[in-house]
Amino acid sequence: MRHGEAGFSASSDSSRTLTDYGIIQSNQAGIWLKQQNYQFDFGLVSPYLRAQQTLTELSSHVRVDKVETNRFLVPSGSPSHIVDVLTLLLADGIENVIVVSHLPLVGYLVNELCPHVSPPMFPTAAIGCVNLLPDSAGKLEWFHQAE
Repeated sequence: MRHGEAGFSASSDSSRTLTDYGIIQSNQAGIWLKQQNYQFDFGLVSPYLRAQQTLTELSSHVRVDKVETNRFLVPSGSPSHIVDVLTLLLADGIENVIVVSHLPLVGYLVNELCPHVSPPMFPTAAIGCVNLLPDSAGKLEWFHQAE
């Protein structure tokens, strides 16, 4: 998932906050996930404030059992590193993970998991669902964006 819409007035990129509309988007995403009966064993989230806020709003509607901030979930982060983290989680029996991060990383991450899929452009608060099985390429199951 990409974070909701963020404002531009902040002392640094990492401290940009969600706009009112970004808060609405994040809540709508959570409501939509709840309607689809999604629950998450694990949440991986960027250390950037707007991603943290997005996960907080979303998780007020859908269960996220454990949350971990990952310093590599930044716009210029390494998708292969995140794939390694997801592979380890899968090996530990953790099946349903939500990742909240930024462009361009979220698009590159989908491409790294699903090499046959070009990196999608994620609008704010968009979610892509990838089915990842041990020792195989992932499959992009669906892509959802707020209206």
